[in-house]
Amino acid sequence: MSEQKFAGDTLGPLADNERLKDDSNFLRGTISEDLTNPITGGFTDDNFQLIRFHGMYQQDDRDIRAERQKQKLEPLHNVMLRARMPGGIISPEQWLAIDRFAKENTLYGSIRLTTRQTFQFHGVLKPNIKMMHQILNKYGIDAIATAGDVNRNVLCTSNPVESELHQQAYDWAKRISEHLLPKTRAYAEIWLDGEKVEGKQDDEPILGKRYLPRKFKTTVVIPPQNDVDVHANDLNFVAIAEKGQLVGFNVLVGGGLAMTHGDTSTYPRRADDFGFIPLEHTLKIAEAVVTTQRDWGNRSNRKNAKTKYTLDRVGVETFKAEVEKRAGVSFAPSRPYTFTGRGDRLGWTKGIDGKYHLALFIENGRLRDTPEKPLKTGMAEIAKVHQGDFRMTANQNLIIAGIPEAQKDQIEALARRYRLIDDAHSVQRTNSMACVSFPTCPLAMAEAERFLPDFVTQVEKIQQKHQVQDDPIVLRVTGCPNGCGRAMLSEVGLVGKAPGRYNLHLGGNWEGTRIPKMYKENITDQEILAELDTLIGRWARERQEGEHFGDFLIRTDVIAPVHVSKRDFYA
Repeated sequence: MSEQKFAGDTLGPLADNERLKDDSNFLRGTISEDLTNPITGGFTDDNFQLIRFHGMYQQDDRDIRAERQKQKLEPLHNVMLRARMPGGIISPEQWLAIDRFAKENTLYGSIRLTTRQTFQFHGVLKPNIKMMHQILNKYGIDAIATAGDVNRNVLCTSNPVESELHQQAYDWAKRISEHLLPKTRAYAEIWLDGEKVEGKQDDEPILGKRYLPRKFKTTVVIPPQNDVDVHANDLNFVAIAEKGQLVGFNVLVGGGLAMTHGDTSTYPRRADDFGFIPLEHTLKIAEAVVTTQRDWGNRSNRKNAKTKYTLDRVGVETFKAEVEKRAGVSFAPSRPYTFTGRGDRLGWTKGIDGKYHLALFIENGRLRDTPEKPLKTGMAEIAKVHQGDFRMTANQNLIIAGIPEAQKDQIEALARRYRLIDDAHSVQRTNSMACVSFPTCPLAMAEAERFLPDFVTQVEKIQQKHQVQDDPIVLRVTGCPNGCGRAMLSEVGLVGKAPGRYNLHLGGNWEGTRIPKMYKENITDQEILAELDTLIGRWARERQEGEHFGDFLIRTDVIAPVHVSKRDFYA
């Protein structure tokens, strides 16, 4: 009875995405036919949506869209591919392979590190798409389920220092990813020339024939670093260790940051703590949360289809009880843990295994070569000699991990030669990030990646003016309200509203456990800087010892705290 009462397909007419998934023959659609269509550089009809399940988004260069239209040409269609790399670990051999592909077969020649702890190719033309998947597969990489209504790339805290604990957590991130992957053979058939097995039907025992109502994001986090921003994700496993060994997880469910301008039925939301489970129940609980959301999530209104809305609609305790019933597992009380920060520990650290790790700040995650900063070439040169691995972080940075002491000087010299280490970067710059936005994202309303560097320079001047340049603020910019830059977990968050205009959100906290609230709507960057000048000045004069900017704004009633998103966010 409970499943019928809360079933997500009884809330109204089904969204069209439900029809196309149902008709897709387990995500095949007519993608293969589209690949051989020379009339257009894009994908047609349902395939535009279906390629997302294969890790790609169709995009075009919006900077030249109008000019192509004048020339009576279609937009310069291409795809962005996001790789599946649970925990963000990539070998030097794999790195050199993706470096070559980006150089030879993309419009922009760059590699983009993302907030999903993986890399993206931007600007792959249709004739090169199949080759791209086959090259990645040759080096043990795929793009299965990094987009679309499925569980996406599983994040894991980048913590090479406590190597044994990190390895245990990373292993679980990989196991969760594999367990929740689509079982359809469509990816292998379309991209890898896999043989069709006659007479055998595909089956999706976890995701179902219509897959999930909406995208689903999962993390494994090792306190005290909340570097994966647990409250941005549907399902989170908080590692609980005893004597340096992983013993289980606290499970947090229902986080998410996306919203829609002008629609107060949408809002960012913190995840709820369901309780503690021992390690042996991890996959059962992961599957039970996913299948409960599969069956109860809203399949009528995609704007309200994420897990966070399901929890608010049916009730947290009701959802939790259903997860326990399906898993045959009861949650124990949560074990204590603390988050103290979420940035990456930049520079050199030494692990308990005696090896060294160098965390590099990559502004906006964009690795490209310019005359001043040949970053992409630098990473390739390091990959040619590095004996360990690389760790992509959820903050768009990169860790060169597992460096023997004898190789430290060589690695640092290469990093400095190619400007991968830049001592001029302020602590404010390294605590700021943005989504891609223009020119490639079709949802972008305002600049983000291209806007952030100069904007941070202006913020730095304000901090120097008030003598707080050594006290960073978590600053994030997104080009639209969909949340890719995680602005809704920042102390200062800019959300694109229109070209050159943003909504200014304030009042998140340093640890990433509080949602910021809108302070000013639809204002320019100069208006934002004027507001920050006043508020940072007050913070410099009136703050308590050790008080972060977001906490100061809450304490002094500059902005009200968001305790319950559904109630407080728009109040």
